[in-house]
Amino acid sequence: MILTEKEKEKLHKAMLSYLKSASYPQSAEVFEREANISGDLGPADILEKKWSSVVRLQQKVMSLQSELDTLKEEMAFYGPGKKLSDSNKVSENLPRAPERYNLLGHREPITALSFHPVYSVFASCSEDGSIRIWDYETGNLEKILKGHTATVNCVAFEPNNGQILVSCAADLSIKLWSFETFDCTKTLHGHDHNVSCVRFLPAGDFILSSSRDQSIKLWEVSTGFCIKTYLGHTEWVRSLTVNIDGSLFASCSNDETVMVWGLEATQPIVILSGHENVVETVAFANKEAVVLLLTSKNKNGEEEKRGKSPEFIASSGRDKTIRIWDVWNGSCLLILRGHDNWVKSVLFHPSGKYLISCSDDKSIRVWDLSSGSSAKKLLDAHGHFILTIAMNPRYPLLASGSVDKSIKIWECR
Repeated sequence: MILTEKEKEKLHKAMLSYLKSASYPQSAEVFEREANISGDLGPADILEKKWSSVVRLQQKVMSLQSELDTLKEEMAFYGPGKKLSDSNKVSENLPRAPERYNLLGHREPITALSFHPVYSVFASCSEDGSIRIWDYETGNLEKILKGHTATVNCVAFEPNNGQILVSCAADLSIKLWSFETFDCTKTLHGHDHNVSCVRFLPAGDFILSSSRDQSIKLWEVSTGFCIKTYLGHTEWVRSLTVNIDGSLFASCSNDETVMVWGLEATQPIVILSGHENVVETVAFANKEAVVLLLTSKNKNGEEEKRGKSPEFIASSGRDKTIRIWDVWNGSCLLILRGHDNWVKSVLFHPSGKYLISCSDDKSIRVWDLSSGSSAKKLLDAHGHFILTIAMNPRYPLLASGSVDKSIKIWECR
């Protein structure tokens, strides 16, 4: 290790002080002369304290190494690519109060959350124009990303290795960020109004975006070029969801409809109507939920009849309801009622048994997809409207963000 002159001076003074306090006058005299030391030496025990600190740090490193080894063993089971549904545990892994962390830092309401697919961090964005990276194991703020000049509406990590983070904002732009350097690598322009949502396709090579300009756009990640524009909605396109294999995506809008699209066609394949107000959010069912919904609705033989893989979508909005749709039939299978205000976000639990929702009624609710009944309620989960929720794909954690400017991390047990 090469010390600076100032660091060398501090070390020499600490050594001289120790020699004098330990009653080594001759050694101290020789060292003082050879090292050309002058001025105040500082506390006599400074070297001993530094030494004790090093020993404690070594012990801490050994302890952390042991914890790391244990976590590596757990990663063999809960590692990248594994999901909560892979677990053989009896636990339902549902969010429980009180929250593990209440994270504060954003200066305005939280608009969206996204967990990293590999590392123990997640991203949040806010009306304050910033993106923040948090460590969900410690609750520490890791990084603040600034570049947008207005409300950041959505963030999403590339789903495979998470090396890219995409964001969109009311400044009409979409930004790509490097997870290694946290630099903005590309800024995409093309929408004529507020960009409300961004989603990666499963392969991570393309991004879909939706906007208040009533359009949806497909962007190539490597070039930043807009490949295709999808037109069909007659009002603000609020949110997007992509199915498991990336062959379909769905959108929802202020026009009170949900539209299902193929990547190749520029017109919707299916239009789902039934909501009586703005549709705020949509989510494709995961494989586990598809199996359950097929079984519970006695649809086991229909996949072969229609020649298409079964697809189900959950949607919710300002009519205070959540609807579960059979995409290919265009029919509403379930209507979940219980929230007392706008339902802002929904997601399918990794087990496929439940749907989780959040609302302007300040609650987070868990719904049993088999019965359509409420399985759990976290009432007054935040002090104000809850705008967004996200579930960690590898560990049993749920994150929620609110108008109260806080993010809460809920353990699922």
